[in-house]
Amino acid sequence: MDLHFGDSKPSDEERAAVDALLGPAESSWEGADRSDADLRWARGGRAARDRRDLLLPGLHAVNDRIGWISEGALDYLCRRLTVPPAEAYGVATFYSMFAVKPRLATVLHMCTDLACASAGAAELCAGVEARLGPGSGVGVERGPCLGLCERAPAALAVRAGDPVRTAVSAPATVEAAVLAASAPDSAPEEPSAALAVPQAGQDGLVLLRRVGVVDPASLDDYRAHGGYAALRRAFELGPAEVIREVTDAGLVGRGGAAFPTGRKWQATASRPDRPHHLVCNADESEPGTFKDRVIMEGDPYALVESMTIAAYAVGAHQGYLYLRGEYPRALERMSHAIEQARARGLLGDDVLGQGYAFDIEIRRGAGAYICGEETALFNSIEGYRGEPRSKPPFPVEKGLFGRPTAENNVETLVNVLPVLTMGAQAYAAIGTAKSTGPKLFCVSGSVDRPGVYELPFGATLGELLELAGVRERLRAVLLGGAAGGFVRPDERDIPLTFEGTRQAGTTLGSGVVMAFDDTVPLPRLLLRIAEFFRDESCGQCVPCRVGTVRQEEALHRIVARTGAAAADDIALLREVGRAMRDASICGLGQTAWNAVESAIDRLGAYE
Repeated sequence: MDLHFGDSKPSDEERAAVDALLGPAESSWEGADRSDADLRWARGGRAARDRRDLLLPGLHAVNDRIGWISEGALDYLCRRLTVPPAEAYGVATFYSMFAVKPRLATVLHMCTDLACASAGAAELCAGVEARLGPGSGVGVERGPCLGLCERAPAALAVRAGDPVRTAVSAPATVEAAVLAASAPDSAPEEPSAALAVPQAGQDGLVLLRRVGVVDPASLDDYRAHGGYAALRRAFELGPAEVIREVTDAGLVGRGGAAFPTGRKWQATASRPDRPHHLVCNADESEPGTFKDRVIMEGDPYALVESMTIAAYAVGAHQGYLYLRGEYPRALERMSHAIEQARARGLLGDDVLGQGYAFDIEIRRGAGAYICGEETALFNSIEGYRGEPRSKPPFPVEKGLFGRPTAENNVETLVNVLPVLTMGAQAYAAIGTAKSTGPKLFCVSGSVDRPGVYELPFGATLGELLELAGVRERLRAVLLGGAAGGFVRPDERDIPLTFEGTRQAGTTLGSGVVMAFDDTVPLPRLLLRIAEFFRDESCGQCVPCRVGTVRQEEALHRIVARTGAAAADDIALLREVGRAMRDASICGLGQTAWNAVESAIDRLGAYE
């Protein structure tokens, strides 16, 4: 592909896809078919540069309509936004869901990650590939977690067009996956989000109490079940008192870092620079994580309300919901909820008649685990490669578009609703002194009732596994996902709190709990984790870029060896792991060795 502006022309469909997003081009400078006379000066160049953040939506627009991004389409999009083609090419090739080489209009994405691998993904992929060979009109791509772990194995079919059509098959069979790819409009409708919540409808739930009870499309139903009571109380209290309530409640981030939410909000609100921004991180790409998807599909208005409260507290008037690209139903539900809230005066220039302006814009990710890191997410929204930034400055000082930004994930934000409706003291009484409130856990693997569970902090691992119906011959439990650590079957008394798991030498992470019985080959599982980190490393820093490759190479060598034959490579793994942990820029490289280390030390994986 030519990485300079060239003579390639977009097709009519490609031009239409870009123009539908940006409006028609006004000059030859922007790619319009007019005389070359107006190429002597750039009209609106500054305005075009200010729209650099529309690069990712523009790539989505072309990829959705055509199925891939041609040189002509990229050239036209770059002219419209005055982005150098080399930079745009770097962005387009950063994401796994985009293609810059011709491919079929229909692509079937087959998950081969941890939960699906233990549920027979390899056999499923082989069967589907045998059925959808050359001439089928469908391209089959094996890839990372689709966030459907409670229904493993999973497949996602995407058919390009106007509009793009998608179909999910989970739990997938060869026949069901082939049908989803061949006729996405005829594929069976996805089951209700309530099926992902085994506790749905039970008394005592806080975060999940509306999932499976309310109609997720109905704003009236949401309000009839307590919706927008928290926002009304927020307006009664004022921004400073809202932050005080969140601080007094002891709410910490639920994405894994456990940073105090009130402190983050206070730091953002106190910055004199304007404007302030709010970003909701809904790019949960950790293998085994699907709680944010379930909330967005089953209770979307709760996220709209909680984002509004957070923005009010930090002084933001614009919010961005960065939504994982593999979540088509969550995108549909959240888009509808935002539209309805806007139409009913719950978003816009005068929220609830209080004189406060706030609106939400959805930005779709495109398949990059690293964009779950907050500064990489900011770069992605701004139209750059999703590579983490060095800190300081921290996001509360210079975040999205260089302005003070509060970034929280979906679960953290929806916890704000009970904080305000119950009061800080009542909320803090749930859980433990250091880990307050309820917590969502994503349970999958060798259990009879996989799904999202809500328990107060302090419940034990054994209690959670009993609820999920753990099967006999349990071999290991992975806490925290691919970036977490394994524990033994006899460690079920570990308390599920941030401090309890830390004391036990493991991590709670985002709440992933994956159980594996003795039918799952542990060395092969570790190799899949290493492959995941190698693929998802952004490559910006040497320790992670090289270390993830060396880790995978060593695991390939010892996958069929044990004992003394593997000793040298295990020693190498430890050395590489320490280097990644100590010197990587972000959490991806710092945690890429965790699961392998715990499997060696706690489970004796290669003895």
